[in-house]
Amino acid sequence: MTTTAPATAPSSPVLVELDGLRKEFGGGHGSVAVDDVSLTVHEGETLALVGESGCGKTTLTRLLLRLLAPTAGRVCFEGRDLATLSAAELRYLRRQMQVVLQDPYSSMNPRWRIADVVAEPLITHDPAARGRRGRARTRERVGELLEAVGLDAAMRDRYPHEFSGGQRQRVSIARALALEPRLVVLDEPTSALDVSVQARILALLAELQQRHGLTYVFVSHNLAVVRQVADRVAVMRRGRLVEVGDAAQVFHEPRHPYTRQLLDAVPIPDPRRARRAGGRAGGAHGTRPGADAAAAGPPAAGGTGGSGG
Repeated sequence: MTTTAPATAPSSPVLVELDGLRKEFGGGHGSVAVDDVSLTVHEGETLALVGESGCGKTTLTRLLLRLLAPTAGRVCFEGRDLATLSAAELRYLRRQMQVVLQDPYSSMNPRWRIADVVAEPLITHDPAARGRRGRARTRERVGELLEAVGLDAAMRDRYPHEFSGGQRQRVSIARALALEPRLVVLDEPTSALDVSVQARILALLAELQQRHGLTYVFVSHNLAVVRQVADRVAVMRRGRLVEVGDAAQVFHEPRHPYTRQLLDAVPIPDPRRARRAGGRAGGAHGTRPGADAAAAGPPAAGGTGGSGG
């Protein structure tokens, strides 16, 4: 059962609606990666999808992007059920939905120059980009995109291995913005980066969201990062949503035992200072590690078998 906070719903229109989504792998007796998930994503917000590895986060985002077909339920983008769209309609809609992956290096062809990496979606969705004039305009557009994410346009002729991890993630963000999407799924976008680089990438994402009116679905198991970026938080456990609420409510007044357990696992830099301040040294919201979490059971070590979350 999902615990939903009685917080005021976002005033912006619904961009994406997930209704009763279920995804099974391996047939009727296989594993259930996503189980009866209903959720809305509003224009301009950052919705964080959190939970431990294997809980179904990545599978849910693949369903959202129509990279997987659900076993049951539906995904609607601006009220249109993706399952009812023709191939041409779905292709057009994919321009509006892009993704930034956890490992930017593995998502790039190492034999391609960065100009080709960033230009790929432009060429895929616009055949005219392959012509002589189109190639010149595409090259110019790649330079603009690189500059928008804080890189020099001259770097477009380099190869992925010539970039640092943070720079490669900036390239991934530039590629995601190439088609001017409305929704960007950020799948653990900072987990492979060190803390100082994480901060710069998060600041860049916030700036781009404000500048372009982007909507983010931010997938992460790092609650310390989520706390910085999220407007709302949806907590997944074993393929189900167990709590959805405003970020402030979820972090300060979690309603589900499992959410409290996740918060208790967040490291505190100075536990002694937390104790002196009146809290306890067990978690981000000042409760004893594991308190009230027994009812939720231990985190699933093996996850949902195939969720890839």
